Amino acid sequence: MSWTPAISPDYRSRWLALCSCTLLLLLGGCITTATQQLATNVSSALVNQNDPALVRDGAPAHLLLLEGLLEGDPENEELLLAAARMYGAYATLFVEDRERARSMAEKAHGYASRALCQRRPDTCAADDLPFDEFTALVDTMDQQDLSALYVYAVTWVSRIQTSGPGDFNALANLPRIATMMERVVVLDERYDFGQAHIYLGAMDCRLSANLGGRPEQGRLHFERAIALSNGRNLRAQVEFARRCARLTFDRELHDRLLNEVLVADPDEAGMTLSNVLAQQEARILLDTSTDYFE
Repeated sequence: MSWTPAISPDYRSRWLALCSCTLLLLLGGCITTATQQLATNVSSALVNQNDPALVRDGAPAHLLLLEGLLEGDPENEELLLAAARMYGAYATLFVEDRERARSMAEKAHGYASRALCQRRPDTCAADDLPFDEFTALVDTMDQQDLSALYVYAVTWVSRIQTSGPGDFNALANLPRIATMMERVVVLDERYDFGQAHIYLGAMDCRLSANLGGRPEQGRLHFERAIALSNGRNLRAQVEFARRCARLTFDRELHDRLLNEVLVADPDEAGMTLSNVLAQQEARILLDTSTDYFE
């Protein structure tokens, strides 16, 4: 009598995902367009998912898929950008081990650098340029460079977020990120639901005014992000409360913003996963509001 091991539904789903990846890789370059579209579709499905735990458990299969596709087409800009976005987001949202998160964030930035280099060969050594030359280069970016520039900037943020609070070399790159996000705002401030304004607001609210910060300017950035998304990018309200309202000890603003997030419908094409996570963070911030402000 033969014995067949029991296979859990979770294990079966992961195994089927891996088999799908293998089949696509065996088919190779003859269906480059189809596989690229599949990678795009899966990425879209992930950001529209309302179950963060499902994304956390399922995203590694997608990362393996992207890695395999890039093995066969290493200069594909769209695949490089997809891998950069996925690795950066996964590292900052779901990986608790700091060293592993840092490694994944570095990989994300490497992919973003390669994508930007494919589009603009003059950016291939951008990481190492003196600040003035870097700024001058960013100022030449146009609408066609927008997506690659933005992902390059976001993955640099991921590197800083995973580097630890005492890594001053990483923090020294904040002006470069601000330069890129300011360029994104010039090119299209609505891009990615106004996220560039959120990054700029967070940087302006990193320090109080008497220590060189610009909380009033940061507040304007967050308000603009909220307006651009018609309040549908819940991340804007959460970061507004976390970064600016807490910095200026404005509890009324803090609690109002977070309560608005909690009663909002998180379902929004391209933002559902982010909105669900924002609501989870809003609950935590509200639960600690009394301890923080009193």
